Amino acid sequence: MALSNRYWKSLLISLALGQVAASLLMPRGDVLTIISDLIQGALLLMATAAFLPKTAHANAKSFRTRLFWILMSVGMGLWLAYQGMWNYFEVVKRQDVPDPFLGDIVLFLHLVPMIAALGVLPHLREDDRDERIRILDFSLLLTWWVFIYVYLVIPWQTVQIDEPTYSTNLNLAYLTEKLMLLLGLAVLAYSAEGGWRQLYGQLLGASALYASSSYVANWAIGHKTYYSGSIYDIPLTVSIAWIAAVPALSDHYNLSESNPAKPLLGVWITRLSMFALLSLPWVALHSELDATQPHAVKAFRVTVSLAAMVVMGVMVFWRQRMLGADLSFFLDKSRRSFDELKNLQESLIQSQKLASLGQLVGGAAHEINNPLTAMLGYSELLSVSGLPPHEQQQALMIGDQVRRTKTLVESLLTFVRPAPAKLMIVDVNSVLRTALRLLPSRLQAQGIAVRPELAPSLPPVLADSNQLLHVCLHLAGQISVQLDPGTNCSLCIRTGHEGGSLLVDFFAEAPFLGPPSFDLSLTSEGVHRPATLSLNACCRIVEEQGGRLLRPSNLTIPAFRMELSVAANSATGHPNRAAAHGGS
Repeated sequence: MALSNRYWKSLLISLALGQVAASLLMPRGDVLTIISDLIQGALLLMATAAFLPKTAHANAKSFRTRLFWILMSVGMGLWLAYQGMWNYFEVVKRQDVPDPFLGDIVLFLHLVPMIAALGVLPHLREDDRDERIRILDFSLLLTWWVFIYVYLVIPWQTVQIDEPTYSTNLNLAYLTEKLMLLLGLAVLAYSAEGGWRQLYGQLLGASALYASSSYVANWAIGHKTYYSGSIYDIPLTVSIAWIAAVPALSDHYNLSESNPAKPLLGVWITRLSMFALLSLPWVALHSELDATQPHAVKAFRVTVSLAAMVVMGVMVFWRQRMLGADLSFFLDKSRRSFDELKNLQESLIQSQKLASLGQLVGGAAHEINNPLTAMLGYSELLSVSGLPPHEQQQALMIGDQVRRTKTLVESLLTFVRPAPAKLMIVDVNSVLRTALRLLPSRLQAQGIAVRPELAPSLPPVLADSNQLLHVCLHLAGQISVQLDPGTNCSLCIRTGHEGGSLLVDFFAEAPFLGPPSFDLSLTSEGVHRPATLSLNACCRIVEEQGGRLLRPSNLTIPAFRMELSVAANSATGHPNRAAAHGGS
């Protein structure tokens, strides 16, 4: 690629130097005209060939970037077509180009897609709605530019031929168009950064050289000193070679850099498009009141103005329709955001209530623990006393129930006690058994059964047992609230081991539900964030412990899977059951 670019630039320089040598050394005549026209045609052909490949690749990572290169290629193609028509008269037919020349409209129009390419603003980031509005605004400006040419130039070329007026109006319209191109390039070169600033700067320099040399050539034509191949063509040829080199130069620029959309640029494009539409009635009125214009020209200009009003009016109607649709979208989005904010506020209030209830449960559990300890001690004394055997058996049964109640109270203390994360070797089955002792009282009121399927001999994991208990209880609660007691559903908790991961599945089990397929990974940050704060907190806890949460992409099946990494020293370590139970 670097070698081909070097040959490309060498060929451009050779053609430009050939024009310099021919203009300075050769006398005026047909040979000089043919050489000059062929050199300019070859340069424009090379320029068009250089821009075309950029439309498919070369840093074109977005639609606007590709559209920028497409419009620039169209502009170069129109310029090449105009040069081809010029060469047809001077090289093939060996005669001067007629004046007025119908092909002049192609020369005027070749800058229109180039100005449109600048209006695309490929160096900025913006959403699809802004992009559509921006393109529509610029379509209004392009329509206005075509109207200006038809209004100023065409009447003196077709309706009533007047060569001096035609040339004056054509030069004025073309000069204004070139100044608009230069102004747009200057603004973009100033506001852009990185590679885009360099690209705009190269185009600005080449376009400024072309505009100035074209103006000087038109001045020479007016003073009858210009001829094809004269010294006036030297800067013109150099500017074309410079433009043809821009695509090759852009390969060295980082055009992937983009800035956020600047509202000021969009505002000015919108204002200019509105000014263009509002100017049409005044232009038509001026033509109607101008007594110096011939009647045929006046009628033509009024007709063209009315036609432009209709076309641009349709564009404005379409634009307002798009803006109305966007406004409705944002209103709906704002309404949903307000509803979500209200739900979040209610959730926060409920969380505060639960936190207060947790503190109350913790205090009550401490108070309950003291009489339970006394009851356990008395039951043990009765079991070893001289009571009859059946009474000793009853004392042992009382002791077992007291121990069960004491374990439940200790689990409540573990659940409500705030503590920093402390990673240790944990037996997940032990954590789940603790959760199973806390769940039935909550689920029995809903008529939901819990069916554990805990695999034996699971490898331990490195985790915080207290936080893991919180996550398990919350995932089970998330599924239970989605179950209908009248559908004979149950909550299944299953553990398993797969490779280096330990799997804990929570899912609803019913005859009409198939097995869940966990194919969507939830994350606390990123595109798959859960919709609720509580689930997001569970994701964060599991991620901090080296695992992840998954759920089926089919949201009709309430299910979750928790993947935890097996502890590295699981072969020699032993599960910390005391930590799993949360004993104090």
